[in-house]
Amino acid sequence: MSLKEDNIEYKAIDLKILKRLLVYLKPYKKWVTVSVIITIISSALAPILPYLTKIAVDKYIEPKDWNGLLRIIFAIAVLLFFNAFLRFILTYLMQWLGQKVLFDVRMSVFKHIQSLNMKFYDTNPVGRLVTRVTNDVEGLNELFSQGVVMIAADIMLLFWIIGFMFYTNWVLALLTLTIVPVLLLATIIFRKRVRILFRDIRLRVAEMNTFLNEFISGINTVKVFTQEENQNKKFDTVNSLHKELWVKTIFYYAIFFPTVEMLSAVALGIVLWYAAGNILTGVMTVGILIAFTQYAEMFFRPIRDLTEKFTTLQSAMASAERILGILDTKDKAMDNPDAIAMDGFKKAIEFKNVSFSYDSEKWVLSDVSFTVNKGETVAIVGATGAGKTSIINLLCRFYDYNDGEILIDGKDIRSFNQNSVREHFALVMQDVYLFSRSLADNISLGKENISIDDIRKAAVALGASDFIDKLNDGFNTEMIDRGSALSAGQRQLIAFCRAYAMNPEILILDEATSNIDSETERIIEESLEKLLENRTSIIIAHRLSTIRRADKIIVLHKGKVREIGSHKELIALNGIYARLYQLQFKEQIAA
Repeated sequence: MSLKEDNIEYKAIDLKILKRLLVYLKPYKKWVTVSVIITIISSALAPILPYLTKIAVDKYIEPKDWNGLLRIIFAIAVLLFFNAFLRFILTYLMQWLGQKVLFDVRMSVFKHIQSLNMKFYDTNPVGRLVTRVTNDVEGLNELFSQGVVMIAADIMLLFWIIGFMFYTNWVLALLTLTIVPVLLLATIIFRKRVRILFRDIRLRVAEMNTFLNEFISGINTVKVFTQEENQNKKFDTVNSLHKELWVKTIFYYAIFFPTVEMLSAVALGIVLWYAAGNILTGVMTVGILIAFTQYAEMFFRPIRDLTEKFTTLQSAMASAERILGILDTKDKAMDNPDAIAMDGFKKAIEFKNVSFSYDSEKWVLSDVSFTVNKGETVAIVGATGAGKTSIINLLCRFYDYNDGEILIDGKDIRSFNQNSVREHFALVMQDVYLFSRSLADNISLGKENISIDDIRKAAVALGASDFIDKLNDGFNTEMIDRGSALSAGQRQLIAFCRAYAMNPEILILDEATSNIDSETERIIEESLEKLLENRTSIIIAHRLSTIRRADKIIVLHKGKVREIGSHKELIALNGIYARLYQLQFKEQIAA
């Protein structure tokens, strides 16, 4: 399944998505309840302050009751400090909850990605997946830390303000609210424009991540073909589109917020115009005017905040939809419900009329049958695209075959748990992947049953200790950028050590000696017999000199088994293998 994201129209608030996301708050419902209670109390306290100001002016300042004024000032100060304390607790608590939930969501997405079939990775760029786990998950921060609860707080604050305004003076309250329709229209237009821009910005971010991932991974190719300037132009195009979208966003913000301030000033002007005449006639007090001045300012603040929060919420909803798109992906490498653990390899691996296609259209394997007996070394040869690596992919359960059977000790391989099958295999590939950790960790891969002594023994047995001991930190040397400081042959030796330390029952070498120089090949040739000793081995190689010792050689051609036999038998047969061998032998003589 490929994750589609172009031209998707996201809803401002999708209740189904919101409901699914709020499940992540369930483990913290006690703290969410505390946050809601604090929100209710805090939103009720703020509108009390202008009303207390009205009382101070009308009851204590005009009558010159200084003792009463001191008491009301003290009450206002206490209320301010208490409200500030509640806001501090609420802000800290919501941010803490947000980070807790982000951690859980990120782990959930990461675990799900690990559980997906290899087919999923064939159709989804790495940069896009990185965006999902990093940028998109981070985009949910506002939803959980300042989203739903804070939106509810602003809405409650608005109701409290309107309530106090009507309680103080209903005529001034109505005059203040006359500006609301214009404000709502401006808000709707702003949100619509910004929502589209934020959607496009997220697409450009995903494009940049994908581009950068491919560029950095292929930096050697870029440099050797002097494509730096061309890549600069391509990145400039993507980067410029991203910048232009942000500039447009800034433009809309620059229009909207001054508009809100202007409307706030208009509302205040209406209040002052009406109140001035009534104060002069004695119908209205100065305290009411001061209170309404504060209410008018307070009223527009949560509206402005709500607009920002709804825009942020929209962005979070888009991120949520993309994240849930991954979590809803069904391309999981599922075990059968009644799958059992593979407790050992005792007899044979058997392919029976196996056919396989990556896309259900083009068959890469067709009616393949052969047997690998325990203790045998079996080589699989053939031209590029013959289906050699596909056999390994099926055997390691990276993919499931379409027709036929793969049996291990007479049992269908799909009747075993995938991990339990892989525990009996060690795979050494042509392209060795070294992680950004110590060399020792790259050999053990964090397996607790492999000690540092086991790691050293593997390195000594395979002749890798000679170059490892010359490194500055030996086995503790950090492998930066996939071990780029090491030669291809040295990286391959580490991969051999990794397989040796695992002590697998079945060893698979997939073009594992194709990148090795002659000196390293000599070292590996000397230790290969030890590596293969008392172990079932499957070797895939273009270099036929490395597989002449195999007990059995399987020749693939266009996805079908054409020949099976020993080196001598196949040479005598004078078929495909003999022609491949003669061709390579002539090339070696010519060289």
